[in-house]
Amino acid sequence: MTDMFSPLTLPCGQVLPNRLCKAAMEENMADDGQVPGEDLRRLYGAWAEGSPGLVLTGNVMVDARALTGPGGVVLEKDTVSDDAVLAQFKRWAEAGKAGGSKLWMQISHPGRQVYKSQGTEAVSASATKVSMAGAEKMFDTARALSGDEVRAMVTRFADTAVAAEQCGFDGVQIHAAHGYLVAQFLSPLTNLRDDEYGGSLESRARVLLDIVSAIRARVSKGFGVAVKLNSADFQKGGFDVADAKRVVQMLNATGLDFIELSGGSYESAAMMGMADDDGGQAAQSSTALREMYFIGFAQDIATVADMPIMVTGGVTKFETAQAALEAGGVDIIGLARAFAYAPHLPRDWKAGENLNITIPTGKFKMKLLRALGTMAMTKVQLDRLGAGKSVKPNVNALLAIIGDRIRISRLTKRYKAWLAARN
Repeated sequence: MTDMFSPLTLPCGQVLPNRLCKAAMEENMADDGQVPGEDLRRLYGAWAEGSPGLVLTGNVMVDARALTGPGGVVLEKDTVSDDAVLAQFKRWAEAGKAGGSKLWMQISHPGRQVYKSQGTEAVSASATKVSMAGAEKMFDTARALSGDEVRAMVTRFADTAVAAEQCGFDGVQIHAAHGYLVAQFLSPLTNLRDDEYGGSLESRARVLLDIVSAIRARVSKGFGVAVKLNSADFQKGGFDVADAKRVVQMLNATGLDFIELSGGSYESAAMMGMADDDGGQAAQSSTALREMYFIGFAQDIATVADMPIMVTGGVTKFETAQAALEAGGVDIIGLARAFAYAPHLPRDWKAGENLNITIPTGKFKMKLLRALGTMAMTKVQLDRLGAGKSVKPNVNALLAIIGDRIRISRLTKRYKAWLAARN
């Protein structure tokens, strides 16, 4: 029986002190210049006090022209050439590791999932557009990347990984899920190419495999490399569980330290427990309360995996996390929103306290508003922790959405001004 507080040795040699991971969340809390500042350091310091085995950062972008949100952190090859900026990243790493956790940076590119309001060009595997009910005007049709641009993108991911190691992070996780750029190459719905990067699944997976290979060739042996992969897109005709199993088999030979399994995209937000009916019901059937809505897929995919498996999605209860580990096939349990409401969760659970975390949800009929409300209320907690304040769970969902929209508008203006000056 696997106990969640038992250590786990990864293929790179790193030892996680326990099986709990603070999974990635979209913080959008960068300082001016898209760098980590005091707010992010305080936030990660709060999580460090709880001593999870692994802490994954929110999206760190490999290209300043392509952000998932205007408050995103950017780490490019030239970023660390500035000693002052390098010091800011190092302080962030020190804060996240202060409690003995391993701190890994999630590195990402949004591809076509970049908001039109940010004023940058959307690019993707092919010329497609995000189609999200109620938000069609928020996105532009993406331009298809050329073959040379795809190869340059592979180098960007490797550059960011090298910089992350220089900044003191213990590893990187390549974001190949949730409909971001790498997932767009994997999905037959968004990859309509007929060159070496399109067509068969082996060709669609080439970008991911090339990124892993490029990173491994340039970082030290003890530096960790992982992938976040969709178990399925939960869209008819999209990337499915059979595809995920085949991709994992391709990745077996790359020496990955673990694969995190999630699901969905902006168009089918399974990662929020809100996938469309053609896939969401199956994804949410693991328990009556939507706990661990990817666990069944993860256990299936684990049968072909040579590396450890991490599963994330809706965990709020100690008994659910322990049951998943005891069932087998899963080595690490990822929790995201639970850490926003219980920042010291691993320490609490080890002491037998706070075993059921309550996460408020937006009470709206419209699916998009429910998701926005839940995310906005979670964002309030992240902002409070970043300001050195305590959690305040009773937040009005509508006011949280309005406040978040105002904040995003301000951050968008700041980002566009910074990008213009940088160019």
